[in-house]
Amino acid sequence: MPARIVGVHPLSAIEGARITIDGTGFPVDGPQLPDVRIGDTAARVVFASPERLVVIVPSRLDAGLAPIRVGGTSGLTAYVKIASPFATGLHQVDNPVFGRDGSLYVTFSGTRGQQVPVSIFRVRPNGTRETFSSGIVNPTSMAMDAEGRLYVSSRFEGVVYRVAHDGTVSPFASELGVACGLAFGPASDGSPLYVGDRSGTIFRVDRDGKATTFASLPASVAAFHLAYGPPGPKAALYATGPTLSPYDALYRIDANGRVTSIQERFGRPQGLGFDAQGNLHVVEALSGGSGLYRVAAEGSPELVLAGPGLVGVAFGAGGEIVVTSNDTAYRAPALG
Repeated sequence: MPARIVGVHPLSAIEGARITIDGTGFPVDGPQLPDVRIGDTAARVVFASPERLVVIVPSRLDAGLAPIRVGGTSGLTAYVKIASPFATGLHQVDNPVFGRDGSLYVTFSGTRGQQVPVSIFRVRPNGTRETFSSGIVNPTSMAMDAEGRLYVSSRFEGVVYRVAHDGTVSPFASELGVACGLAFGPASDGSPLYVGDRSGTIFRVDRDGKATTFASLPASVAAFHLAYGPPGPKAALYATGPTLSPYDALYRIDANGRVTSIQERFGRPQGLGFDAQGNLHVVEALSGGSGLYRVAAEGSPELVLAGPGLVGVAFGAGGEIVVTSNDTAYRAPALG
């Protein structure tokens, strides 16, 4: 029986990602590994068996559907969706965030205490990057309120800043520890801003900038990441915070501050967010297997996009998807 490809997962990836090709009869007994090509470019094989090949997505591929071919196989061609670089020269440590006009806001966070020339960049929908705001030391997490105003945390100062439409900043809330993740709650509850202090506290900040303790989690060695959703009566605050453990939890925090662990098998979980359909997605940064996972109400999380060193994700109101590593934002295709 001739060798053939029967499936590829995940169906989306960025350069340097590991993807798996399932099949039958892959030629692995010879002196050389099978020749695998994505588009017209050879892909390095890092694992091979007659039923499975694991390969590294090569760089400089065109965005969109790229055919996958394995030498000696027959049948239909398989494809992988390639995410394209959207902005480079960043230092992102949490989710980027979309504005109302479809522009993407990204940070240059810098090392601890570093005063960088530009704190926040704005990337227009056409990919043009421009300086948006300066003066925030270690900008970490961002969130948009219902009026389209940007809020940014400084983990160095323990302050959340409100950023006006012209990029000027003013302190909104302070004394928030190592301020990391940000997420707004619903208007029906007064649109509170939740702030994660990586030492273990989740703060609830009212419209006047007054902070109270809302919930407590295990301390994180990196940052807390927050998201509120999905829309509707079952909405809640979700949080991740990597520890020194090989696996960490995804937390759900209800309106009364009660914490429930709903997934405990993520390796260094990072940014998280809800898509337009209300599906929660979590970035896992475990070395060699990082990517973006869709979290279902039941069952195991599903890897929907693979990529090395990912830290954040953002979903736009118009269906836009962006994932980020520390230094690059990628425009992702629609997730299958």
